[in-house]
Amino acid sequence: MKKITTILAAMLATATMSAQTLTGREIAEKVHNRPDGDTRYCEMSLTLINKNGSKRVRELKSYSKDYGNDRKTIMFFLYPGDVKGTGFLTWEYDAPDHDDDKWLYLPAMKKTRRISGSSSKTDYFMGTDFTYDDMGRRNLDEDTHTLLREEMLDGHKCWVLQSVPKKAGDIYTRRVSWVRQDCLIPVKVEFYDKLGKLHRLLVADDVKQVDGYWTMGHMNIKNVQTNHETDLVFKNYQYDKPTNDNLFTVNQLEKGL
Repeated sequence: MKKITTILAAMLATATMSAQTLTGREIAEKVHNRPDGDTRYCEMSLTLINKNGSKRVRELKSYSKDYGNDRKTIMFFLYPGDVKGTGFLTWEYDAPDHDDDKWLYLPAMKKTRRISGSSSKTDYFMGTDFTYDDMGRRNLDEDTHTLLREEMLDGHKCWVLQSVPKKAGDIYTRRVSWVRQDCLIPVKVEFYDKLGKLHRLLVADDVKQVDGYWTMGHMNIKNVQTNHETDLVFKNYQYDKPTNDNLFTVNQLEKGL
């Protein structure tokens, strides 16, 4: 009887929550705070596809660790030979007035490049359709978030959320995200340029639970104005594994794996 009462109470609480109208910022906060472990590891297969359909494949490894509300991530290119050893390190800060620190190591030049705040918003990462700014999490208060509507997408109920940057300098003026209500993952994002035209389209799928955490297995982002796209397959996700702090240093970035 106690178990049945507990289940009923949980169902009523869920129904009450779903009946409430959340603000755009509250939805964005839910997405930002979605549980994803204290540490994360994954392997990635990245395919660059130009407008003629020609493909270039890259293989990577990525490690990430939380430090309170801040986060450090390092990734290394493993294949092919012309990019092997290239590494990218980010220190993300939750404070909106504190720019993230980013470094790119290029083994052919034996040089580490510091990515500035202004460059990160407009420059593309290693020939992909992601800017350096896309490679980390934005602070909630960098944008004004508005709930546009709710709608179904591929059989899942979604919030459609518009986010508009508060400061100039981004390559987009707004982005519109379809956030799945069951797992809080944006499964579709439209990026609009300064003329209000659709610039890039991101679609994520193969959403599943790994070690108890909702995880996307595939992502595609396409620049609809150039017809260039980047396809990402995520493999061998591992969460909450012991990860040495020394991994997230410029010294380790230059040493490689």
